[in-house]
Amino acid sequence: MARVFIGVGSNIDPEANVRRALKLLDGPVHILKISEFYRTDPLVNRDQPAFYNGVVEVETEFAPAALKFAVLREIEHHLGRQRGEDKYAPRPIDLDILIYDNIVISNDEMRLPDPDILQRPFLVAALCELDPQLILPDSGIRICELALRDHGRMEPLTDYTASLRKDCIHEYETH
Repeated sequence: MARVFIGVGSNIDPEANVRRALKLLDGPVHILKISEFYRTDPLVNRDQPAFYNGVVEVETEFAPAALKFAVLREIEHHLGRQRGEDKYAPRPIDLDILIYDNIVISNDEMRLPDPDILQRPFLVAALCELDPQLILPDSGIRICELALRDHGRMEPLTDYTASLRKDCIHEYETH
């Protein structure tokens, strides 16, 4: 079983779509932990709605490409995600493999670890919360040692996160 961290985000009906995505994800993979979710400002197209963003830690037998294309992209498609030329367009759901065990991949289909980790403070905060000892595979740096850049508002959604944990993890342990 591989240990994988998946970024989860939405800015179209995010409260419902994140919950739906996690329920669809639990089955193909085993959800171990759910980080705090944050309401964040869009990083590029500032005139669109705020995002709900967080990270889930899972165990899976899927290889990286199979997880991305057969599981995550299928869930995105099921929830109405349409990929177009504007990769920063509003979306009902966005599911990205951030870290897959200690694997480093860089090809046309996939980059692991996801380079966005270094650009998005909510990813660093969520990964650090899930595993304070987690090492970024391509650098050897502990995630919690990465400097958080200020990219705008990052509002914790504590009650929403608690309800996700209750609904989507059968035996969630609080830290």
